[in-house]
Amino acid sequence: MAMWDRLKDQAKNLQQTQSARGRGGAGQQGQGSYGQGQHGGGHGSGSSSGGSKAQLVGLLKTQLASVKTELKSGAYRDATMAMCALVAAADGHIEPAERQRVEELITTNDVLQNFPADQLRQRFNKNLDRLVANFQLGKTEAMQEIAKAAKKPTEARAVIQTGIIIAGADGYIEPSEQQAIREACATLGIAPTEFGI
Repeated sequence: MAMWDRLKDQAKNLQQTQSARGRGGAGQQGQGSYGQGQHGGGHGSGSSSGGSKAQLVGLLKTQLASVKTELKSGAYRDATMAMCALVAAADGHIEPAERQRVEELITTNDVLQNFPADQLRQRFNKNLDRLVANFQLGKTEAMQEIAKAAKKPTEARAVIQTGIIIAGADGYIEPSEQQAIREACATLGIAPTEFGI
């Protein structure tokens, strides 16, 4: 629960910063202001657990939307689909209904609409099938895909945020999902504490 509170504070701080700069994303020129919003959290709003998980996921989606124009590379697409598969299969198995639900989340995600839905589905399912067939080998291959986003900090953080959105879509992030996100952070050279994990 503490992780959700920290993420909520970070998201609110970013939203307040963006509002102070004016509507339309003024000051959203690249990594600087995006990264700043990610580092600025943990204090200020003093919120309790009164905000819902759905509101938090909505705020993370808003953060991603603010950098949508920077998230069009094949490396980002591949890394994000590997991240989504890793989170979906973090506990070592996945039910068909869960696979379908995550596919829907992917294909309806505003930022991921930069890519054709069939490309996203294919890459997600390829990663997921590897994880189901042999979890350790599939995880190694997924981490290699995730590592593709390490060269661009904006993309790297967006991969992690998307993973958190997918993991938190049901209102709770399982310990196995948190561990997968931490490992992806390590692969991308990002401190998990930046996301309260």
